[in-house]
Amino acid sequence: MTKEPTWSQRFESALHPAIARFNASIGFDIELIEYDITGSQAHGKMLAHTGIISPEEGSLLVSGLEQIRQEYRAGKFHPGIDAEDVHFAVEKRLTELVGDVGKKLHTARSRNDQVGTDTRLYLRDQIQHIRSSLRKFQSVLLDIADNHIETLIPGYTHLQRAQPVSLAHHLLAYYQMAQRDWERLGDVYRRVNISPLGCGALAGTTFPIDRHYTAELLQFDEVYANSLDGVSDRDFAIEFLCAASLIMVHLSRLSEEVILWSSEEFRFVTLKDSCATGSSIMPQKKNPDVPELVRGKTGRVFGHLQAMLVMMKGLPLAYNKDLQEDKEALFDSVKTVQACLEAMTILLREGLEFRTQRLREAVAEDFSNATDVADYLAARGVPFREAYNLVGKVVKTSIAAGKLLKDLSLSEWQELHPAFDADIYEAIAPRQVVAARNSYGGTGFEQVSKALKAARTQITAK
Repeated sequence: MTKEPTWSQRFESALHPAIARFNASIGFDIELIEYDITGSQAHGKMLAHTGIISPEEGSLLVSGLEQIRQEYRAGKFHPGIDAEDVHFAVEKRLTELVGDVGKKLHTARSRNDQVGTDTRLYLRDQIQHIRSSLRKFQSVLLDIADNHIETLIPGYTHLQRAQPVSLAHHLLAYYQMAQRDWERLGDVYRRVNISPLGCGALAGTTFPIDRHYTAELLQFDEVYANSLDGVSDRDFAIEFLCAASLIMVHLSRLSEEVILWSSEEFRFVTLKDSCATGSSIMPQKKNPDVPELVRGKTGRVFGHLQAMLVMMKGLPLAYNKDLQEDKEALFDSVKTVQACLEAMTILLREGLEFRTQRLREAVAEDFSNATDVADYLAARGVPFREAYNLVGKVVKTSIAAGKLLKDLSLSEWQELHPAFDADIYEAIAPRQVVAARNSYGGTGFEQVSKALKAARTQITAK
């Protein structure tokens, strides 16, 4: 029995084996199989609903497709390279199961709108999974922050000691980044959730289809208003990769801080054995592999975004085979973001411990309270710029004398300016420096407590 050709009788010979392998996408688009089955079931129901096929044929198509789904889940359906892609693989198996009626499934449909539908169904689910993972990540940040409202940590600008802050306030900054990521994915979801099914190859179809019916079955919010745009649009994929890249930016920034904090130079955190590895030659080392891998994998997602932008920039309307390249970029980015979110959540929850004694020492051994001296004078009527210059001189002379500001005697303070009084020592104590910054969004303990409460409400809201 001769193999039935995939293509029409327009072709006289088969593809060269190497070209067949090069052309095939079954090796990776098998990821879409359940989405392809779901989309095809909706299409089959629509064909029956509009009278293009009989109700009995429609039922046969839907039940046959469901059998393929169960075969795949049971590990009994393994399409090979001869199927070329997941769409042909499913259609071929369907015809084996239900006979010639299986050949009617592709009526009023092209692989162009079919793959666009499958990809959107896939990405729609993945966005929801990633948003759920972001909520878990945020929840862990809040749990740690709850325990460290009054734990102080040096705050940095230019990686130089700047002002002490509440550790909870520092962690809440990452919570806010993750919140923007969560919201951004919600925005992307709206543009993913538009149905191209029924756009055909590029120009629609002559059959009396009902695109809104299939959209409703598949829970799409809208349908594409232009068939050319429907089959060639990949803005939604690029937007997702942009959002994924920003998630990785935020995870990478936190990773960099954990790497620094765990170093002997900082010693702000201790890595637990469950989330660190050793050296093959240096027995004393404990390596921060998790944050290093997250930092490294960030470039991988950036690369997929760049590849998609470059691929799309020169494509004429409508569908082009180049668009086959969107899937591996999407699949890998989804898996990478999910894996990194899970790993960082585990690391925060059970893989590191803040060294509070070391943090107390760190905020007491620098000049990060200098701004508070200037504020002290400004509150007593000294113009801020004058106070700023005066404190700069104080810091310079203190460094030369090997002293910190807290070590200056009251008489030394009053020689600098008569506005200084004994309460200067309380004003520049690290805890008071932090507590005093009680402006909205600031690091003051009262503000941080309010921010934590608001965040808890935010992530539990429906």
